[in-house]
Amino acid sequence: MDDLTLFAFLDRGGPALWVIAVLSVLTLALILWKLWRLLLTGAWSGAVTERAVALWQHGQRRDAMTLLRPRRSLRARLALAAMEAAEAPHWSERQAREETTRVAKGLLSEARSGLRALELIATIAPLIGLLGTVLGMIAAFQALQSSGNSADPSVLAGGIWEALLTTAAGMAVAIPASAALTWFESVADRVQADMEDAATRIFTAGATA
Repeated sequence: MDDLTLFAFLDRGGPALWVIAVLSVLTLALILWKLWRLLLTGAWSGAVTERAVALWQHGQRRDAMTLLRPRRSLRARLALAAMEAAEAPHWSERQAREETTRVAKGLLSEARSGLRALELIATIAPLIGLLGTVLGMIAAFQALQSSGNSADPSVLAGGIWEALLTTAAGMAVAIPASAALTWFESVADRVQADMEDAATRIFTAGATA
């Protein structure tokens, strides 16, 4: 589809279709950005953190912390924060756990960044499409009324299918946005579970040391 055909297609759907087109571009940009951010924060890499926690549990605390310091993954940063809090001489275990919880909340917020925007797009895209369809149907029936007895059914049918374009376009944007949102949330939930598990093992090892 060349540019002229694309613009003609968008014009047929009216302003609603143009808004949906913008949302489709934003959806693609958000998905690509989120994938890049998750890769940067090591959302799928937990082997090093697991090895460091195992070292900590076996009493090799310095080695465990040294292993985690150069790492930038969410799991590694949380595990290192828990280890440093557990090692702080002026903190009780309760204070160390509270500090670890504070760090975990910040990391989880980072892991879930951008998801609200995807959720909003998945919600409003079909609504905008439906609004465009309703407005298009109103215009089509107004044209039918003004034509009186000389109404051409083919003209009405053409107006209706053009109005329905916005509903189809809205769903076409909302479906991938919703699917991506669900997947990203599952990734964030998995990271949260791993972080909670690592923190629990770190403090449990500290208590039994």
